[in-house]
Amino acid sequence: MQRQKSYTITQEQLARFAKALGHPARIAILHFLAKQETCYFGEIHKELPIAKATVSQHLKELKEAGLIQGEIEMPKVKYCINRENWRLACGLFEQFFAQHIGKSEKCCQ
Repeated sequence: MQRQKSYTITQEQLARFAKALGHPARIAILHFLAKQETCYFGEIHKELPIAKATVSQHLKELKEAGLIQGEIEMPKVKYCINRENWRLACGLFEQFFAQHIGKSEKCCQ
């Protein structure tokens, strides 16, 4: 019987954020929303080089990861950065990239 490996909650959360950041369209959406003073009411595809047909898919990924929040207010949708999860993601990525990576500078050379 093979032993199942489990991941920590932190590892799973970091992976969820990383997956959401894994497409340039989502990075562009987050960049755009982060610069807004308030929640954005409008059609993001008009502001960014993203086809209308794919915008909702990318917004869904970002929302599922918890990086954005939004409400449907017909005929448009209101979106903004989820500040609590944004700060969490910043901290998790900072901790991840601050890890020490071995003592030798001559790895795989």
